[in-house]
Amino acid sequence: MHRIHPTEGKIDVGELATTSKSPSVWTVWNKSSMAFPGTDGFSVYDSNGRLAFRVDNYSRRHNCFTGELLLMDGNGRALMALRPQILSMHGRWSGFKGDDGLKTKTRYHVFSMRRRSIFQSGDKAEVFIGSPNDQSPTPTFQIEGYFRRRCCKIRDSKGKEVAQICPKKANNSVMLGNDVFSLVIQPEVECELIMAFLIIMDRICQKPFTPWICP
Repeated sequence: MHRIHPTEGKIDVGELATTSKSPSVWTVWNKSSMAFPGTDGFSVYDSNGRLAFRVDNYSRRHNCFTGELLLMDGNGRALMALRPQILSMHGRWSGFKGDDGLKTKTRYHVFSMRRRSIFQSGDKAEVFIGSPNDQSPTPTFQIEGYFRRRCCKIRDSKGKEVAQICPKKANNSVMLGNDVFSLVIQPEVECELIMAFLIIMDRICQKPFTPWICP
């Protein structure tokens, strides 16, 4: 298995908006940025090799023991809390933010995300933006494809592609292992939100009682 070791540079969270006319390309490493054994998570790097997002040392145990995961920027500042719903057959998760990061006790519900069905052949999930009481019955975003094969797309409610996950190649020829892959985000799409979707996809595709979800 080929591995890459991205640089240790960090990017300021203020630089994360995709306002250019071209898509932004990110390298996702399915490995914690904490360099000691036993850690798990994600490290996400921008096109210049700077650490932009990270999730460190989370557990893959049953949701009852998981607690919430924290999406952080490259400097370790918490951006969003991701929390599983206990005993959800659809693997539902929720994303929360605070007015002052996550230091404040006052948080608001940003989105809910779940598998489209408990009986599905691919990694199909749907996202509902807003608080549970204000959510539309129509998903705001839908994820389709095969996440564990690193081949899936995120579309908005109109069917427009807003992001894509795909295998990463070294020197445009050698295919890297599944622990390193590319994430392409279209302009004017909030990168932080897409990163949160990616983290949850990694969890809901690991359900032990439904191994057919992610072939």
